Amino acid sequence: MLKNLKSLFIVEDEESSKKKGETPQPVAVPSSVPLAKESSAGEPGKVSDKFTEVLFSAMERDNQEGFDYLEFKQSLKSLEKMPMDEATRYQSALAMARTLGADPARLLQSAAHYVNVLKQESNKFETALGKQQEEKIGQKIQHQQTLKNTIQEKEATIKKLMAEIEAHRTQAAQLQDEVEKASQKVESTKNDFIASYNALVSQIQLDIDNMKKFLH
Repeated sequence: MLKNLKSLFIVEDEESSKKKGETPQPVAVPSSVPLAKESSAGEPGKVSDKFTEVLFSAMERDNQEGFDYLEFKQSLKSLEKMPMDEATRYQSALAMARTLGADPARLLQSAAHYVNVLKQESNKFETALGKQQEEKIGQKIQHQQTLKNTIQEKEATIKKLMAEIEAHRTQAAQLQDEVEKASQKVESTKNDFIASYNALVSQIQLDIDNMKKFLH
């Protein structure tokens, strides 16, 4: 099932596009599903195979019984190479769906279900990321502050400790550098997830918009 999902949603990152000598195309922004906002602290997010598989696995776990959005998406995929416009392709896929008991309302509800599944996965990621951030950065910040306090105390106590104070200053500067690097890494990881999430949700919402537009 996971392999089938990958074939339905083509999500390429910038690096893969470069390997093919192509310019990455912007993801279509849907009209009604809010996309996650990337962090300005990290590097721009790239669609990640790791995170995309996590999202696909969540969709697979919550796959609805019967003919739903995923089966409809598969029908659309099978019609891609047929000589027809987009409206005809959606209508043809709907005709297949009707033979299996589905209708536009059911398909829209199902697509919304998978958007909700992805949103729940996004919330889980945010929680896990927050804990990871606290573990990796919180202790360093506390250590840095402790060193600053130690520096102030020793400066006020005796001049002969200046050499030791300078050593603490150097260590505090090193910790600051580590904090900044760790923060950027965490935010970049967050942006990779957001980019993967946005790319997938955008495709689903695009189908939702098209279903609303073309399926009657």
